[in-house]
Amino acid sequence: MQEKLVLAYSGGLDTSVAIPWLKEKGYAVTAVVLDVGQHGKDLDFIKAKALQVGAEASILLDAKEEFATDYVAPVIQGNLLYEGEYPLVSALSRPLIIKKLVEIAHQIGATTIAHGSTGHGNDQVRFEAAIHAFDPNLKIEAPIRDFQWSREEEIAYADAHHVPIPVGEESPYSIDENIWGRAIEAGILENPWHEAPEETYELTTAIVDTPDVADFVTISFKAGLPVALDGEAMSLTTILEKLNVLAGAHGIGRVDHIENRLVGIKSREIYEVPAATVLMTAHKDLEDLTLERYVAHFKPIVAEHLANLVYDAKWVSPLFDALQAFIKVTQQVVNGDVKMKLFKGSAIAVARQSAKNSLYDENLATYTASSSFDQAAAVGFIKLWTLGNTVFEQVNHVHSEQGEQHD
Repeated sequence: MQEKLVLAYSGGLDTSVAIPWLKEKGYAVTAVVLDVGQHGKDLDFIKAKALQVGAEASILLDAKEEFATDYVAPVIQGNLLYEGEYPLVSALSRPLIIKKLVEIAHQIGATTIAHGSTGHGNDQVRFEAAIHAFDPNLKIEAPIRDFQWSREEEIAYADAHHVPIPVGEESPYSIDENIWGRAIEAGILENPWHEAPEETYELTTAIVDTPDVADFVTISFKAGLPVALDGEAMSLTTILEKLNVLAGAHGIGRVDHIENRLVGIKSREIYEVPAATVLMTAHKDLEDLTLERYVAHFKPIVAEHLANLVYDAKWVSPLFDALQAFIKVTQQVVNGDVKMKLFKGSAIAVARQSAKNSLYDENLATYTASSSFDQAAAVGFIKLWTLGNTVFEQVNHVHSEQGEQHD
């Protein structure tokens, strides 16, 4: 009796050639295609193709809502950007993919999970860390990595086993995408001195071709999450879809980044994240209005650690859970609206309000005669604020002129 194996299947060259190879090794392969909002992908065709190339079963799961609610939402609330630039596009989908694969493995009695990652990238770590977390008893197969297939060898194997090479696989680029964004690498991009050609991009318009008139959109937040556009309530998934189109048309969300990979090498990455750019900018602006000073200053420290944990395949970890609990508490007051101006590659917050949680008091902030700020109180405040430094200086004269020395 054949051992049952569950394969994370994308329909690309790597996972397509993996199916006959795994069959030759003696596995009965169940291919799983996860819909996390891939742009322009015919997922029904991909599901059928898995059967065509030898899978015993093929399953298509719609996980867009779960991906948005359970994985994208924490990134928005936390303002998570790896190395200050990358909003964790691919890193977010991996734990969800494995969660679903492990569930299916348990349902069908599979002993093994397989993926199509190479040995160069981060995904091998993310996939396998999640497998070990969800069920350490499951075995792992990674044929592309373990046999170090070159692209030419994969194509030759595909030809020999009558595996159709996917349309676009002649392209030199490696692309991964979901509803949160699009990641592109390889080809000419591997030389960081080469500007990314326009053909690299699909979600964003070149600045020279963007409209000469700005668009404005008001984003409403509740507990740190977007819940409406221009007053119309909608799901996070719908908000992401609409903003990807609207902001992408203005060329917003292109990131060209030299990234420190988990495996220890530097990589040149191109990202298209139009919706993410708009939402993260708006969310941070509303936090500036509603978070108390010390919370606002400390939260970025937590966010940096969280971004590293997500990138480093530590989504399932005690520290992630603990830091995420802190983020959740801070977001209780992040309620209100932010008006965003979208124009020529820029997403700019131009107005904001919070009826219940705004910490901005115009009567305190104004420089006019109507100011309610007690300026006389500043004198005593400054004396107390500097008292410790003043006493230290009087005793030690580190910066001030020393007085007479006495025996």
